[in-house]
Amino acid sequence: TLPKLNKKAVEYAIKMGLACHCRISRNNYFARKNYFYPDLPKGYQISQHTTPICEGGYISIRTATGEKNIELNRIHLEEDAGKSLHDIDPEFTCVDLNRAGVPLIEMVTEPCLRSADEAYAYLTEVRKLLRYLEVCDGNMEEGSMRCDANISIRKKGDTKLGTKVEVKNLNSIRNVKRAIEYETKRLIELAESGEPILQQTRSFDANNGNTFAIRDKEDADDYRYFAEPDLTPFHLQDEFIEKIRL
Repeated sequence: TLPKLNKKAVEYAIKMGLACHCRISRNNYFARKNYFYPDLPKGYQISQHTTPICEGGYISIRTATGEKNIELNRIHLEEDAGKSLHDIDPEFTCVDLNRAGVPLIEMVTEPCLRSADEAYAYLTEVRKLLRYLEVCDGNMEEGSMRCDANISIRKKGDTKLGTKVEVKNLNSIRNVKRAIEYETKRLIELAESGEPILQQTRSFDANNGNTFAIRDKEDADDYRYFAEPDLTPFHLQDEFIEKIRL
């Protein structure tokens, strides 16, 4: 089947963007993000690459060290993929495609989270906003809200962050905190022993509290983005945005 733009999903994205003090992009289009994975049978994902619907913005958090604004890079629309199930069959990975094609928003922060505690507080605030705005119920255990944590370290005094690793599809705010704490410790041990840090995608084992490698991480060029030919660009008018704001 050919894709069709979901107007309600656009409204939800704008609603979240306004709540996060973002700039709303008037001119939008979708792109194809090409990669091979078992839960993506058509070989590409429809996403916003060059023109995210929401840019900038921030979410305020409070931790034991005080208040802080977590800066957002973007909020963009894309379609969900399927879900790989590793615990159904002892010998095979099963794939659930029921959610494939369902619209979602992805929120990307700037690299300004400095600890697992800050990440915990940030996700708690995101979930509060999602529930208050009725964008979704925010239940991570059911997949309504998911988190991929990008983690890197640097020596004190350095201005450039080191090689990052990404821990995928964490299913609770508590597990996000646990995964970041474990991965930070692992990266520091690698750096202190002089071993190279590989840019990887990793997963978190909640039973024993550690992470494990899934695959080497792709760069943006590997996705071969190009404009989605089956969806027309869309322009947002000020009246439409203000109606959502009210």
